[in-house]
Amino acid sequence: MNEQIVLDVIQEGLLTVILVAAPPLTLGLLAGLIMAIFQTVTSIQEPTLAFIPKILAVLLSLIAFGPWMLNNLIRYFYSLTDNFNHFIHQVF
Repeated sequence: MNEQIVLDVIQEGLLTVILVAAPPLTLGLLAGLIMAIFQTVTSIQEPTLAFIPKILAVLLSLIAFGPWMLNNLIRYFYSLTDNFNHFIHQVF
């Protein structure tokens, strides 16, 4: 198999992982930042206080962006399976 084909498949896979993981991570980061600012302003030093908003933000982002994330994963899977015949012919 050509090295460029392997690199293209890996690059597309990594890009798909980054795109799929971005919404929950971004919203979790924003929720954590907002809670950190709130804790700093109010002088509350409870470390477990930030967990619930982060969990809710990630859960809501999975609900909101779930179909889009699933479509990206399915598109990548179909891309792999559609080109599978091409990959086999490169080996043999």
